[in-house]
Amino acid sequence: MSAVLEQPVNEPVKPRLSVELAKLSKRLHRQVGQAIVDFNMIEEGDKVMVCVSGGKDSYALLDLLISLRARAPIHFDIVAVNLDQKQPGFPEHVLPDYLARTGVEFHIENQDTYSIVKRVIEEGKTMCSLCSRLRRGILYRVAGELGATKIALGHHRDDMLQTLFMNMFFGAKLKGMPAKLVSDDGRNIVIRPLAYVDEHDLERWAVHKAFPIIPCTLCGSQENLQRVQTKRMLRDWEREHPGRVDNMFKAMSHIVPSHLMDRNLYPFTTLRATGVAQADGDRAFDDDEACAPPPPATITVHPRH
Repeated sequence: MSAVLEQPVNEPVKPRLSVELAKLSKRLHRQVGQAIVDFNMIEEGDKVMVCVSGGKDSYALLDLLISLRARAPIHFDIVAVNLDQKQPGFPEHVLPDYLARTGVEFHIENQDTYSIVKRVIEEGKTMCSLCSRLRRGILYRVAGELGATKIALGHHRDDMLQTLFMNMFFGAKLKGMPAKLVSDDGRNIVIRPLAYVDEHDLERWAVHKAFPIIPCTLCGSQENLQRVQTKRMLRDWEREHPGRVDNMFKAMSHIVPSHLMDRNLYPFTTLRATGVAQADGDRAFDDDEACAPPPPATITVHPRH
């Protein structure tokens, strides 16, 4: 937080944070701390590699983890890592200057993946998918070289929901983006401490903290159009029905396998009636008032005078 500016003698001293910003700070720290506890993301003696891209989410992740580490009941180390992929116009000084001011250990990995992607991907096509795979492999290697025990990524609640819907719409899978998982090389634990955080809050925090944001379009590629459309859909739903996005996110933690269709998760083929009432039996939505149709409109007829 910035220091309080000197005020004229006869004027009251303004608080360093407005009430709203103080609430925002408390909420962000609480949500990140809760996610860490719920999924046992960080343990005693861990070395957490925080991947910092130059976007608002990864800046906020690093900022909040540094703050939480100071008050945590356990000891863990942080190393911030940026992968400089040599996109044209990338401001090489911005992240090293910022990270030096944080006081944490940091490492800048220089790898010209931009040239590889430009050579492989047809002109006019999005480069994001291949770029992401190359970046992931490099970061896994760097984690091992730095002795990191956890890799922290800046995906938030909205990212996780978008991924869930994209997998349903385009991949025919009920698959999301978990808060904690083993990496696809089997050698790293990946964590997402921002799992409970609303993207709007991160946008506000980035403005308050004046993070030196680096645009993600330096390579000339546009963000995945399907993800853009899914994000717009979720934001429209939330605007029209406040609380819907939060309910969908909570649903990801309340799975009822017997009411889905995956035969690997539930023994449908060997299911038999037991004669005993089942709490999760076939009741579906029939007792759920929230899913019932709205009551018919009441028409009041006024007598003529």
